[in-house]
Amino acid sequence: MADAVTRVLFVCHANIVRSPLAEGVLRHLVEQRGLADRFVIASAGISAYEGVAPDAGSVAVAAAHGINLVSRSRQMTRVDLYDHHHVLVADRPVLAKIRSLTGSAFGEIGGPGKAGARVRLLAQLADPHAQGDALDVADPLRGGPEGYLRVYRQIERACHNLLLELAPRAS
Repeated sequence: MADAVTRVLFVCHANIVRSPLAEGVLRHLVEQRGLADRFVIASAGISAYEGVAPDAGSVAVAAAHGINLVSRSRQMTRVDLYDHHHVLVADRPVLAKIRSLTGSAFGEIGGPGKAGARVRLLAQLADPHAQGDALDVADPLRGGPEGYLRVYRQIERACHNLLLELAPRAS
């Protein structure tokens, strides 16, 4: 089963700032490792307008790191929780909304005999010991370029750790 495709979905509020940035970062890391054929990577929002381009600040910080953001916003649906293996959520309010859709807490979505996504906070991949506000990838909209850079670094750490978990390097 090592050759199976792993489906990863990043979710934030509107799918224009954090989740498309995370999608682009993971896609970039996967491509650098030559693993693009082993992953399907997407993003969505719990309150997204369909087809909106990523935020200019996210595009700029990604471009500064050699990453091109190409996705367009889309609304997350309940089906996404069954179509993806891993759902990485930007913050606790978004997670609460997902819980309200599913009636589920952290961990696996689904029920007896039903496969579903492993739903986690993205920031916990960046720092497994995170607590309080550190559990969230903050929305950088009011933080200027420094805010976007902070968020980029947190997302990059999280995506790096996720990739190590999903596709460990051979010893």
